[in-house]
Amino acid sequence: MKNAARQVRACASELAKTIPQTETPETLSFEAAIQELESIVLRMESDELALEDSLSAYKRGIELVRAAQQRLYAAEQQVRILEEGVLKPLGSDGGAQ
Repeated sequence: MKNAARQVRACASELAKTIPQTETPETLSFEAAIQELESIVLRMESDELALEDSLSAYKRGIELVRAAQQRLYAAEQQVRILEEGVLKPLGSDGGAQ
């Protein structure tokens, strides 16, 4: 069982290395940021990273978490606006009533 888990981590680690980090966290979608964050966690849990690589991965992870939190906050604000009825319902002709 441990051998299988080790193989999964190794595969995930190799996959994570192929994910380009050219995009800034602010330009990534929420889902892409979470996916990259998950791959970083797998790499860090594998205990195969050197100290400098671990620090770089940690820094990127913090950036991704902050970007994801900002996206969630923006989505929460939109939901609040919708729930408070600030937006006017559209009429049958598509215009605001």
